[in-house]
Amino acid sequence: MFSMTGYGKGEYKAEGIDMTVEIKTVNNRYLDISVKSPKIFNACEEVIRSAVRKKLTRGHADIYINLVDKREKPKNLYVDMPAAKSWADAARALKEQFPELADDFTLNALMKCPDVVRQEEVQGADEALVSALHAALNAALDGLNEMRLKEGKKLAEDMLSRMETIEKLVGDIAERAPLVAEEYRNKLQERMKEILADTKIDEGRILTEAAVFTDKSNIDEELTRLRSHIVQFRAISKEERVGRKLDFLVQEFNREANTICSKSNDLAVTGSGLALKNEIEKVREQVQNVE
Repeated sequence: MFSMTGYGKGEYKAEGIDMTVEIKTVNNRYLDISVKSPKIFNACEEVIRSAVRKKLTRGHADIYINLVDKREKPKNLYVDMPAAKSWADAARALKEQFPELADDFTLNALMKCPDVVRQEEVQGADEALVSALHAALNAALDGLNEMRLKEGKKLAEDMLSRMETIEKLVGDIAERAPLVAEEYRNKLQERMKEILADTKIDEGRILTEAAVFTDKSNIDEELTRLRSHIVQFRAISKEERVGRKLDFLVQEFNREANTICSKSNDLAVTGSGLALKNEIEKVREQVQNVE
């Protein structure tokens, strides 16, 4: 089981490249990835997202990439032909205007004219930077998942502990439930005796009323389903990516607990039912942190 909350950091320092990748994750219903990196990695953003999607399935992930590139950067020479032509035309015009002057305007001189030839750094990440990015990103993801796994184990321990409490409450309700109908029949019989005094009591009518009450307040099916949910919860908790499954299962827990409380006509059953709902709510809050 993984928590959706975590932090991981990866570094790459070699051959003049100093790179740091940090990843922070928090709860989110779906997977949402935000990448903040130098412009040189703009073309690599989808590669970054793809690597993250292989490790994460839910949560909001903020990825921060910092780069210090101390290497000598390769440059390309760019010749501005319109500018070169303008300079050459100007030189010819001057020669025509001042023929007595020596003509020393050479190709070398033309290349030295402003804006004719300029150096431009090669844009985009080269192979070494991309390799460094993969190394730092994978290290950050490994650190992140290590932290999320530890947090997930703590969440599992807490929720499984609450499952024991839920199981005990279900047992208390199951033990009390059969007595409720019998007590209702006895109370009904005593009440009829008080009202009718010496008149003969129709036992059949009392049994019918008791049977109707029993049918309306019967929670055997709800208790059976709750026991089944507890077994499923414990089995699912052993898996890795279980957030959505547990989220659905907790909704089913709530449904059964609400039904028990609505059917209850007994103070003890209602009390245990409310305690049951309280524990289920605590489990639901923890499930929101699970991937």
